[in-house]
Amino acid sequence: MLADRTLRVQPSGIRKIFELVASLEDPVDFSIGQADFDVPEPVKEAAIRAIREGFNRYSVTQGDAELNERIRQRVKLSYGFDPGASLVTAGVSGGLLLAYLVLLNPEDEILIPDPHFVMYRVLADIIGARAVTYDMYPDFKIRREALERAVTKKTRALLLNSPSNPTGRVCSPEELQLVAEFAREHDLIVISDEIYDAFVYDEPFRSISEWYERTVLLSGFSKTYGMPGWRIGYAVGPEEILDAMKTFQQFTFVCANTVAQQAALYALAHDCTEQVQGYRKKRDRVVERLSGSYELVPPQGSFYAFPRLPAGLSGVDFVQQALAEKVLVVPGTAFSARDTHFRLSFAASDEHLERGLDVLERVAARASQKQAGAST
Repeated sequence: MLADRTLRVQPSGIRKIFELVASLEDPVDFSIGQADFDVPEPVKEAAIRAIREGFNRYSVTQGDAELNERIRQRVKLSYGFDPGASLVTAGVSGGLLLAYLVLLNPEDEILIPDPHFVMYRVLADIIGARAVTYDMYPDFKIRREALERAVTKKTRALLLNSPSNPTGRVCSPEELQLVAEFAREHDLIVISDEIYDAFVYDEPFRSISEWYERTVLLSGFSKTYGMPGWRIGYAVGPEEILDAMKTFQQFTFVCANTVAQQAALYALAHDCTEQVQGYRKKRDRVVERLSGSYELVPPQGSFYAFPRLPAGLSGVDFVQQALAEKVLVVPGTAFSARDTHFRLSFAASDEHLERGLDVLERVAARASQKQAGAST
């Protein structure tokens, strides 16, 4: 007999699409959020060397001491504050689970953005807490009135995701100050998922932790260095919270991948400017090609765009039409209760990007023609 919590969790629609890719010949995969470039060669060599040098046993639960020190230095240099404590995690996903476990009791509420990465809601369901959305439509900006509508006496934490998955929006300093003021007034912990912090295209990235000391900042190496399968991330924040997260890591993940920890030391010294510039060009191409056919808030970061569906098409209809031409996208219902948008990951080769954008333009043109015919 399965536990009751299993009834609250359904398999991810994104993962179903991921499995579908294997059955298609030469598909254009706009569905999965992982970089299309490989791990830098020096970082690969560092991992191989770590295996040969015997870094194959457990590390201490909080992770390698030198790596933790380098992470804290990086945060201090980037954002101008001493993060206090740090913890190497099994990816940002591992950090999210640990943060939820130590901050939320059953029936507590956490505010999450709408739209949002699917894990934010599901983790709350698993532990018996409740995720309550704050509305960011139509331009995906944070507004005080949306936060006030969502908060209750049961609210314990607020989750922030900038740059955003699925929208590509990057919070402005004004929005971050707004969130800091709101969290302070309502005595909330902020969990800030900043895994895409390297992929910011128009303005320097700013972290909520610059304005709010009760922030658990989560980031990692998966996206920036093309190593999502290595499962290596980190958390920094208030010592009391990080100590509790370390204790829970002892009894769940034990420690992060020890080989990946050694490689991460080399990754921190690797310049990824070339990759980020390449993704800026991909972003620009997506905006250029799709803005004439779709209502699109230009993404400022990450490697996602979140266009509005053509009039007359549901998310399922749209996905099926794109799939018929071997293009995989994710319906917006994977990230929101609204069936109004779809997510496109432009982490693809330039050739696949152009091919896929051709298909999306054709789908939009057919929908427009059908709408025009229906109105005559």
